[in-house]
Amino acid sequence: MAAGDGSDEVRVLQNLRGKIYDAKHLVPNKMRDFFCTINLDQEEVFRTQVVEKSLSPYFGEEFYFEIPRTFQWLSFYIYDKSVLQKDLRIGKVSIKKEDLCNYTGKENWFMLQPVDSNSEVQGKVHLELKLNELITDNGSVCQQLVVHIKECHGLPLINGQNCDPYATVSLVGPSRNDQKKTKVKKKTSNPQFNETFYFEVTRSSSYTKKSQFQVEEEDIEKLEVRVDLWNNGNLVQDIFLGEIKVPVKVLRNDSFQAWYLLQPRENGNKSSKTDDLGSLRLNICYTEDYVLPSEYYTCLRNLLLKSSDVQPISASAAYILSEVCRDKCDAVLPLVRLLLHHHKLVPFVAAVAELDLRDTQEANTIFRGNSLATRCVDEMMKIVGKHYLKVTLKPVIDEICESPKPCEIDPIKLREGDNVEINMENLRYYVDKVFREIVRSSISCPTLMCDVFYSLRHLAAKRFPNDPHVQYSAVSSFVFLRFFAVAVVSPHTFHLRPHHPDAQTSRTLTLISKAIQTLGSWGSLTKSKLSSFKETFMCEFFKTFQEEKFTESVKKFLDDVSSTESKEPSGVSEPVHLKEGEMYKRAQGRTRIGKKNFKKRWFCLTSREFTYHKQQDKEPIFTIPIKNILAVEKLDENSFNKKNMFQVLHGEKPLYIQANNCVEASEWIEALCRVTRCNQRRLSFYHPSAFLNGSWLCCKATAESTEGCARCTADVPADTQIEIDGDREMERIYSLFTINRSKLQKLEEACGSIAVYQGPRKEPDDYSNFTIEDSVATFHTLQQIIDIVEKLDESHEKYQKKRSSSAKYGSEENPIVGKVS
Repeated sequence: MAAGDGSDEVRVLQNLRGKIYDAKHLVPNKMRDFFCTINLDQEEVFRTQVVEKSLSPYFGEEFYFEIPRTFQWLSFYIYDKSVLQKDLRIGKVSIKKEDLCNYTGKENWFMLQPVDSNSEVQGKVHLELKLNELITDNGSVCQQLVVHIKECHGLPLINGQNCDPYATVSLVGPSRNDQKKTKVKKKTSNPQFNETFYFEVTRSSSYTKKSQFQVEEEDIEKLEVRVDLWNNGNLVQDIFLGEIKVPVKVLRNDSFQAWYLLQPRENGNKSSKTDDLGSLRLNICYTEDYVLPSEYYTCLRNLLLKSSDVQPISASAAYILSEVCRDKCDAVLPLVRLLLHHHKLVPFVAAVAELDLRDTQEANTIFRGNSLATRCVDEMMKIVGKHYLKVTLKPVIDEICESPKPCEIDPIKLREGDNVEINMENLRYYVDKVFREIVRSSISCPTLMCDVFYSLRHLAAKRFPNDPHVQYSAVSSFVFLRFFAVAVVSPHTFHLRPHHPDAQTSRTLTLISKAIQTLGSWGSLTKSKLSSFKETFMCEFFKTFQEEKFTESVKKFLDDVSSTESKEPSGVSEPVHLKEGEMYKRAQGRTRIGKKNFKKRWFCLTSREFTYHKQQDKEPIFTIPIKNILAVEKLDENSFNKKNMFQVLHGEKPLYIQANNCVEASEWIEALCRVTRCNQRRLSFYHPSAFLNGSWLCCKATAESTEGCARCTADVPADTQIEIDGDREMERIYSLFTINRSKLQKLEEACGSIAVYQGPRKEPDDYSNFTIEDSVATFHTLQQIIDIVEKLDESHEKYQKKRSSSAKYGSEENPIVGKVS
């Protein structure tokens, strides 16, 4: 364990993943076009495609993103899409950040709540309050309340633009409501008000000192300061942005200064019609990790990385992790990423696959279950094979989704006017094309996938030496059944398409996927298994495929992807597609004519160049070679009064870009930094603001060539294709061990019991679900895990104590929520 508490270097990382399934019983009670959005407070960060003409739309869209800022509420809004008017918000599901843990990993139906403008708030306000005692001209004493409203941070965008905020400051009591108003600040989400207002709390009178004191106390007990934030609507109605309330009694004779989170109005969102708006089915998994400096994880990391060398493998730390987690998927993701990061995945997969094969009695069931081995390979293929899928399948998947041909061949599902023979020809055309792309793609298969397939192939041949086909079925069960076939049926999950396909296209992709599974299942055609198809129509369809060339093509492909021979260099030289999407860029002024305004453009990032285009699939308007990028940094909002901006510094003028939301901006900055990190001419300093009207807004330097005034950030992983933060995966694994501490102890007791009572297990129910091959070795590993986890507990507690003492309640980092009592 490293010396010191290292809390200054702790990274707080948040992410959100899950799935938007479907909605039902939506109002109005007629067929409409619906879509769903995900919002952090009031900022939209994700949008599904529109589902047309439905009362119970199925969205079926998975989401995953890092959350780069603090937030109060996670909300899901259902919209009724309108062509001519503004889209109508039907209802919402809003969950407080503190309550997200109650829904993690669970599929739930949520009742839609009404959307009330009084409850749609975001941001925080900095306020200073003080009570002054004044002596009037006639000698009597009165009290004066001083309210200094300093600034606000993080106010929402209004119609995609920064708002024009102002604040009203009120002193409210049973018989008074004195209100004052700040000036309107134009086009900003972080207004600096710096205005002071004065209110008389107790009026001067001829009361005796004693009676005056009583009246003063009574008044203060009932008075409160209310600050309301509004967006100035000019010619339309002002929009409520949030409010805070502070009882005057908390002041007494002291000044009080704090940050407050803006709150909904007390009457907001209290409509009685909460049971007739419909409901939404969601799966949400929110995680917040406190990642310590790398040296804190040394012991646990070393224990996990030597797992493949432990005999038996079931006694290793990595295997024990999968045993104690209720859902193996929770353990597999961080484990595979960690082992990938440290180049230890192939031997571990080989070890757990060998254990898997010991329990496999028939060759035709090889690797068909959801064991630790199969899940590790599945996750590895998702991570490593992203680019492989794109270069192999994306063009043909795009063709199927954008120009769909009818392919239904099930007589029960045929619609009136459908021609089954034409549909079968269409399906055959698509299947041929997909199959051809796959069997020609071996040159693009990542080396790591080939190494894993090579290992699985030889383990299978060793386990079933008398079956000549098993070495091929061991590989095809992964590459065809669990990789290509799954990507075809769910292209949005593998980032081959932006959204879940519509119902008809989804059905076509399902039929193609079934065909690919069958063609890729080694021997399914040559062994005359067509009669075993559940669907007669699929059996008829496959009779046209009984040709030797298909099985030979599959055999050659499987030979190629399970070989350790090096690939041709031509496959490596192809640029890796990293990211694309629509954003706004500011005109760079490369020509003397033309306004320097913001225009919507399609951006594309590969391992070779960063380009923008007028529209998707058009030729690039502007290209920056990756080697020419000198830095990628955030841009201060005050440069153009726009949020979510960043700058790409290269040989010419900076390219200023505005992303659509904070998540998108963070993802683009990270992707660009990662691909340019090794550039030799990277800058050390940059200007965090723009050069406007003859000077840099940040440092006021008048020469455009002046060196930057802030140090560049470059703390991102260097690997452009596999994005892995090893320390974060360690923190995830530590958290899993912590959550399942009772199971670790139960497993430890089971090992002790077996070691002491060498003989039959008397109470198998206590540990029959655990795999214990060597109780002594497993017990030893468990003791190490428990000891390391306890030490990490101490480090986390030390950090939390320091954080709670440094982040005072009411500070900008830890603002006050609700009323101060």
